[in-house]
Amino acid sequence: MPSPRSTYWRILLLLLLCSVGGFGAIIFSRRPSNDRRWAADHARLPEIVFADSLIRIANVRNFQYRSADSFSVHYETRTYDLRKLESVWFVLAPFSTSWRGPAHSFVSFGFADSTFLAVSVEARREEGESYGVLAGMGRNFELIYVVGDEADLIGKRAGFGEFDVYLYPIATTVERARAVLLDLLARSDRLRLQPEFYHTVSNNCTSNLVASVNRVAPGRIPMGLKLVFPGYADEVGRSLGLIDSTLSLEQARARFRINDAARRAMGQPDFSLRIRDQIR
Repeated sequence: MPSPRSTYWRILLLLLLCSVGGFGAIIFSRRPSNDRRWAADHARLPEIVFADSLIRIANVRNFQYRSADSFSVHYETRTYDLRKLESVWFVLAPFSTSWRGPAHSFVSFGFADSTFLAVSVEARREEGESYGVLAGMGRNFELIYVVGDEADLIGKRAGFGEFDVYLYPIATTVERARAVLLDLLARSDRLRLQPEFYHTVSNNCTSNLVASVNRVAPGRIPMGLKLVFPGYADEVGRSLGLIDSTLSLEQARARFRINDAARRAMGQPDFSLRIRDQIR
C-alpha cells in the first residue's frame, strides 16, 4: 500500500500534468483572426492591387511621432512603379546592449523618384498588449506585414528608440529586388484572407524575409542558428555577400548606424535622403 507521502506526490504530479495539458489545450484551440481590437499602429492591414508594373497599396502607414508612444495616426494610399525600383535596404534594430541576439529586422525599397517603401513583418498586438519574446511562442499574436513610410517605420525606432539601428545597402539585381518585393506584398495580401499566428522562432520578422528571398533565389540564405537570433543577421548577410560593402563587420556597424542622422531628420520631408547622407 502506498505511503501517504508517495500518494501526495502522485496526486501533485497528476494535478501538474492536468494543468499543463489543459493549458496546452487552451493554447492550441486558439485560432488566428483579423477581427480583434488592435493597437493603433497595427489596426489596418495593407490592401494591395497589382496591375502590370504598378502596385497600388492602401493603408500605407505614415504616422508622425512626437515620441515613441505619442503619434498622429495617418494612413495613405500610394502607387509604386516597379520599373523605377532601384535599391533594397536592410534595417536591423537590436533590442539589447548586453546581448545582440534579440532584434527586429525589415527591408525597404528605394525608387528613382527618391521615395522608399518599408515592409516590416511584426507580431500584431491588440489594445493594451506588449510584445514579449516568450509570449510570442504561445499563439498570442497574429502576424502582420506593416507597409509604411521610412519616416514612420525607421523614424520611430532610430529617432526615439533606446537601441542602435542600422541601415545596410543590399547587393542584388533590380530583377531580384522586384521579385522579392512582389513576394512580400503577395504574402501580406494573403494574410488578409488567411491570418496566421506569429511565432518568435518559426514565423517571425527574419524567417519571413529569408523565406521570400529563398523563394526568389532558392538556397540564397541557408537557415542556421544565428538567424534564430535576428541581431546577428548583419553578420550572416555580410558573410553571404548580401551587404553591399567591403568593410569589416565592426566598421560596417559603425558606418551604417543611423540613430544620430534619424534624430536630426525627424519631421523633415526628405527624411529618407537625410539618413543616407552619412552612409553613401
